[in-house]
Amino acid sequence: MLFNKSNIMAVAACALLAASLPILSSCKCKTKKAAGEETVVEEAVEDLDAKYAAGLLAKGAAAPEVTLQDPEGNEVSLKDFLGKYVVLDFWASWCPDCRNDVPTMKALWEKFGSDKVAFLGVSFDTEKEKWAGYVKENGMGWSQVSPLAKWKETQVSQDYNVNWIPSMYLIDPEGKVVFGTVMIDKLGKALEEIAK
Repeated sequence: MLFNKSNIMAVAACALLAASLPILSSCKCKTKKAAGEETVVEEAVEDLDAKYAAGLLAKGAAAPEVTLQDPEGNEVSLKDFLGKYVVLDFWASWCPDCRNDVPTMKALWEKFGSDKVAFLGVSFDTEKEKWAGYVKENGMGWSQVSPLAKWKETQVSQDYNVNWIPSMYLIDPEGKVVFGTVMIDKLGKALEEIAK
């Protein structure tokens, strides 16, 4: 490989990027042929859990009880789902990252929601009409509840150490935490394992 000024600069930029971002799980440099000459392309993979999920409940912890109302005013409890895996999704309709995850969460629910896996959304919306309207408009047909209070002022956010949304937990059939994450792709991989 010929080392020209652009190749050296690209490798140096990748090394600088890797050194300057502690949440970076990897910085891969690879060559790619473009228009007959070799160029270096950088590819970075971020693990947002390192920054935003570090304080979530640890694997094996007992999942704190959640009893909140659904949009129709009915009480729904986490204990209603004992005997199943539960995806516990903390979100809000006003949260851009949460809205971005909704189509993927809906696809996971459609694929894995069953007698074996239940989904429970916990919204930090404060206005019932906006929350219920968003759920309906987006076809979020799994169980949805909300304290209808500001996120960091709620008991459920304190119980689950939710400092970032979206945050998701996978709870096992005995009510123990399997893991917590802010990355929906990790949740998808875990559900694939359960489905095997």
